[in-house]
Amino acid sequence: MDPQRTPLRRVVMASLIGTTVEWYDFFLYGSAAALVFNHLFFPTADPAVGTLLSFGTYALGFVARPVGGIVFGHYGDRIGRKRLLMLSLVLMGISTVLIGLLPTYAQIGIWAPALLVLLRLVQGFAVGGEWGGAVLMAAEHGDAARRGFWASWPQVGVPAGNLLAAGMLAIMAAVQSDADFLSWGWRLPFVLSAVLVAVGWYIRNKVTESAAFEEALAEEGPPKLPAIDVLRERPGAVLTGAGLRVGENVCYYVLTVVSLTFLVDFFHQSKSLALNALLIGAAVQLFAVPAFARLSDRIGRRPVYAIGGFGMAAWSFAFFPLLASGEPVAITLALVVGLVFHAAMYGPQAAMIAELFPTRIRYSGASIAYQLTAIVAGSLAPLISVWLYHRFGSAHPAAIYVAICCAVSGLSALLARETKGVRLEDIR
Repeated sequence: MDPQRTPLRRVVMASLIGTTVEWYDFFLYGSAAALVFNHLFFPTADPAVGTLLSFGTYALGFVARPVGGIVFGHYGDRIGRKRLLMLSLVLMGISTVLIGLLPTYAQIGIWAPALLVLLRLVQGFAVGGEWGGAVLMAAEHGDAARRGFWASWPQVGVPAGNLLAAGMLAIMAAVQSDADFLSWGWRLPFVLSAVLVAVGWYIRNKVTESAAFEEALAEEGPPKLPAIDVLRERPGAVLTGAGLRVGENVCYYVLTVVSLTFLVDFFHQSKSLALNALLIGAAVQLFAVPAFARLSDRIGRRPVYAIGGFGMAAWSFAFFPLLASGEPVAITLALVVGLVFHAAMYGPQAAMIAELFPTRIRYSGASIAYQLTAIVAGSLAPLISVWLYHRFGSAHPAAIYVAICCAVSGLSALLARETKGVRLEDIR
């Protein structure tokens, strides 16, 4: 056996486990925001307003993500990736468990949504620092020929986390009455996050820093202000990364969060049907992400990414009618196909964005490009989609919104420089 292979697989496993835990926590909030938070933390509002307020607290997590990306990126480029990844895992775990223990509006009044907002901000800050570090640990340990594949495994943590979150909520919804689910059942998945965090900590603690980072640190020393260096030296790379992200980010939260609200609140389907369809889609995406990443190692990042962007732009016009059909097979098909197109973007994305920046400022550069977009993309996608539906009485405007954003990502991929096979050490 290749002596380099076992350490690489260990690094990949550590990145996958960690991102799965972090995104389980993050998506658990999104699913709960769509299903229960409007009832428990904003009960005095009109139902439509309550849903918008619930998604407003959800959006705040995205606002905190760029701050987390900049702070974690700063220290990750100066002192190393590993310690920052450990910190992000702990912050996410503590905030998620506390959300599961929060009193409701009926118990403590306005303090309930206020504390919910605070803990959501901590979640966003933690996940903002997670992505860049996890991806870079895998990318910098891997080889140029298969970097897309290896760097995609932290990305697999996203559908894996979503699968766990939707699965836990689906189980609770299936075995409980609606009253019990609203009363206490939704809390268990949040509290059980503590077990996943302990497992993630144990595995990540055994991973060492990448040789690429240690060599860059020895040759050039730690950058004083890596975020400033990124904006001064690589503004085009940041814009490219943002363009790649916008459609991918919007469509993912429409597929995984907005779909739940549309199905349950607007199209009057059961929670179980909505969550089970999402479970199937997330399971398919688990395999699609590394498959598309491996394809990008063979034919290039740009064509694979563009197929995902333009494919999802077209599919958005079929997606909402399929949700509204009320047919379980059609609803499941809507989510599965949408998540496959998303995987075509998300699979190559980690390597593509990492390859835009030199090692010296890569954590900061990748985090800024990835997380800044979240403010105007993923954070607003549920709010905009729900508002468009209420404003026009139709899902067609939401489909147009998704299509435009995904077309931007497809075009950004075609305009980007091809980085397949480039050695990280040669990026200066």
